[in-house]
Amino acid sequence: MDDRGACIMNGEIVNPVLTMGTQVSCLLVISHFFQLLLKPLGQPGPVAQILAGFVLGPSCLSHIGRVRNFFFHNFAVDYYETMALYARIIIMFLMGLETDFPYMRRNLRVAGMIAGGSSLICTIFAIAVTSFIYQETGAHGSGVMMAITLTVILSNTAAPFVARLAHDLKFARSDVGRLAISSSLIGDVYSVFLLTIISRNKQRYDSSIWAKGFFSLLIVISVILINRHAVNWLNRRNRNQKYLKSTEIFVLLAIIFVAATTLETMGFSSIIACFLIGSMFPRGGKAARTLLIKLSYSVHNFILPIYFGYTGFKADVTLINNFRNFAIVAIVILLSIGGKVTGTLAVCFHLKIPLNEGVLLAFLMNLKGHVDMLALTVGVENNVMSSQVFYNLMMAAVIINSLIWGPVIALMVRREHDILGYKHIAFEFQSPDSELKLLACVHGPRPVATMIGLIATCKGPENIAITPYLMHLIELPEKTKTNLLYHQKAEDELSDDDDYGGNDVLEINEAVDIFSAETGVMIHQVKIVSPFANMYADVCEFAEDIRASIIILPFHKHQRIDGKLESGKEGVRITNQKVLRHAKCSVAILVDRGLTAGTSYTSGSESLQHVAILFFGGPDDREALGLSKRLGMHHHINLTVIRFLHTSDRAQNMSVNIVQKEENILLATSNGDDENYDDNVVLTDFYNRYVTSGQMGYVEKHVENGSETASALRDMADMYSMFIVGKGGRGNSALTTGMSDWEECPELGKVGDLLASSDFDLSGSVLVIQQHRPSKNET
Repeated sequence: MDDRGACIMNGEIVNPVLTMGTQVSCLLVISHFFQLLLKPLGQPGPVAQILAGFVLGPSCLSHIGRVRNFFFHNFAVDYYETMALYARIIIMFLMGLETDFPYMRRNLRVAGMIAGGSSLICTIFAIAVTSFIYQETGAHGSGVMMAITLTVILSNTAAPFVARLAHDLKFARSDVGRLAISSSLIGDVYSVFLLTIISRNKQRYDSSIWAKGFFSLLIVISVILINRHAVNWLNRRNRNQKYLKSTEIFVLLAIIFVAATTLETMGFSSIIACFLIGSMFPRGGKAARTLLIKLSYSVHNFILPIYFGYTGFKADVTLINNFRNFAIVAIVILLSIGGKVTGTLAVCFHLKIPLNEGVLLAFLMNLKGHVDMLALTVGVENNVMSSQVFYNLMMAAVIINSLIWGPVIALMVRREHDILGYKHIAFEFQSPDSELKLLACVHGPRPVATMIGLIATCKGPENIAITPYLMHLIELPEKTKTNLLYHQKAEDELSDDDDYGGNDVLEINEAVDIFSAETGVMIHQVKIVSPFANMYADVCEFAEDIRASIIILPFHKHQRIDGKLESGKEGVRITNQKVLRHAKCSVAILVDRGLTAGTSYTSGSESLQHVAILFFGGPDDREALGLSKRLGMHHHINLTVIRFLHTSDRAQNMSVNIVQKEENILLATSNGDDENYDDNVVLTDFYNRYVTSGQMGYVEKHVENGSETASALRDMADMYSMFIVGKGGRGNSALTTGMSDWEECPELGKVGDLLASSDFDLSGSVLVIQQHRPSKNET
């Protein structure tokens, strides 16, 4: 090799960097071709990328002499392995940054049992078959090391493959998807532990191994602490900027790369270390936001296709040219399948996980091509196993296994759409203790304070899980033909352009960062750039993707300094109306009247806010009551349910205070309609659970008609900081008769429209909720 890094081979100067660059370019081109070809068939991106490497590798195109001579040089192996190392570092760091760590912590026992069950059975199978494979492959190395290597091959689940497959098939945010990703990550820990044993075996006994292990742990902890302090300083330093500068991002990544390569040099795998560094990286602020934007685009569009493609590139199925080799590969694949399916299903049966979900989890745990391939490479480099036949056959088995299960999982996901699809459960039937996923939308910074304050109170008690998203909706000028969708997982450089969001982005980011720092609640930010005509579709699609329980939209009118509501863009109102019609979950419209700038709803405030639920009856009001249970459990909220009843109901004992037992309700409403019965059942349960315990209040108002209802609402206008009411759907109720005579905004319903009217002197904000009622196509 000369001074310029080129190599002389057969009298010709060959540059390995050029060879590697050509290979990478070919992988990207072929993988994109396969993606275009397989996407109509429902196949995810990783399958196309591994298949591209498989086709380019020695199994197909590189079987041709000239192609093989160009791509396969001994001097280029180190370049390929170095490229794979850097790819693993950045992939695992990003996975840690994207991982839903609160979910993983809450479900650590379940995910650990699934990973442990499948790994245990695969370990037993690996030990049982080691002797046979050792003899048939003519190995001369350590039988124990071969057993450990086989254990890694059988038990490992490629976490990057599982995560990418789940995202491509759009079930990554479902319970099954999150559980599969968490289980695969825990399985990776077991495989990396075995990989460490393999990598350390090259020295018979290293007396300094414990010192090196301690030093490695110290490096990881130091990087986590350095990141924490550096990120806090950078966030303060860049307070008036949308994102960090490129040089600052480069410094943060350089710290991670130096630490990872140091661990690799010491003989320890950096896979888990990079994941831990990413998972412990401070989530709030500009640093994490900038890293997610920059890394997601490059990793998902370039690094992962190359990494998966290189995985397929290493397989050579032409070596399966006789029955013995075929039998070895088949046995390894079958044992892997049997171990994963048996172990996973056994644990799922014990945990009472439905069979269909258990089968899908078992299939997902069969995806390979990550630590197992690294274990084979390290084993050969360290002379742990002297059989090149074993290495080649195991490489082929790993890739064939992944190529089998990728399409199978894609087919199963399509067939099991009822399980993995968007299944909305109304708040009326949800437990207030269940995880809440909500999507709050804003068109500018004006309603952000109230929105994030509402998010804080919807969380309820501190121990309730919440996954909130704040979506910034930006109008794309009609002259622009391209409809652009930006969010944290696919945002490119154009998002930095001031033409799309301008200073609004900076104000929104700052408000979210302050809120996250004060409350510890992580709000995921999303940006949509779209014309008003199509904006509703982007909102509904994203809500379906994240499995949102409710979409909260801003009212198209905003409050002026004098307290009156002023109309904004008509496109905002049209978007709200379309979302109400097309969303597959509950939808709420927030009429923002300040809510004391939302500060009273953060955990740092000691003030007590009074919130009223106006209950007239019907599914929308029951939905409002279901959501309000979460608000009422917040320690800074004093919630009161105000039920409006007709004066004639006083004589029928429709009062919840009187009718507290279900059997009495049946007697009282046996001659009434089903709607009244459902209302009484829900309110009775609410009364017995929350009112009798003193957590929330309950009041009844008896009115004759809509005029008396409006008068009662005016009397309580200054008593509450927020009013929550259902949109309607209660039919021609005598309680609201005559109220529609001055109706301006039908999308708010009769009561909501009255409360949002400029003529109605109200100081509190209004939240109008519509319960999703599935169409015939959905049922």
